[in-house]
Amino acid sequence: MSAHMITAQWTDIPDDADELALVGGGFRTYRCACGAPLADRVAAELHAMETDQCSACLGSADEEVVPGFVRRCPACAATGRRGVQLVWEVAHGQAERMISLAFVRSLVERFDGPFRLSEVADAVRVQLDLPLGRLPVGPRVRDLLRELEAAGELVMVSAPDQLLRGASVVLYRDPQWQRV
Repeated sequence: MSAHMITAQWTDIPDDADELALVGGGFRTYRCACGAPLADRVAAELHAMETDQCSACLGSADEEVVPGFVRRCPACAATGRRGVQLVWEVAHGQAERMISLAFVRSLVERFDGPFRLSEVADAVRVQLDLPLGRLPVGPRVRDLLRELEAAGELVMVSAPDQLLRGASVVLYRDPQWQRV
């Protein structure tokens, strides 16, 4: 067992819980095997950083998004280590600089009917000549497509793949949009 194994326990979640707070780390208590006081998520993240662990998964390599739904940590490539997380954060910054809203908008204009996130991400990789795994293209493209959706330029035509907490927290694996 690691001297700094941080664990998170779910507390009672009210029916009218703020879903953003829930997904963001709320409604949990945090403990470290070393006995350091961890009053909240911020304290747990700081302790994880001080002990060279990923601040997203707190060193476990897994994230429990909501009770019962666990995924491998995307922030550290499921290693639990801080160094890998920092490299991935730099790659996210580089993706933000390289993949602009105008660029994604121009790619989306080429689709006549509905299109999937993976199709746009593949088109970005082809246009920028990026090998798979070079940058987090999918997450960046997803964020930009959601931005275009919020602006009223796109409409999502996919149903959620999984309901994680009723209809308020849902999972889309490869969502589909259409231009308005």
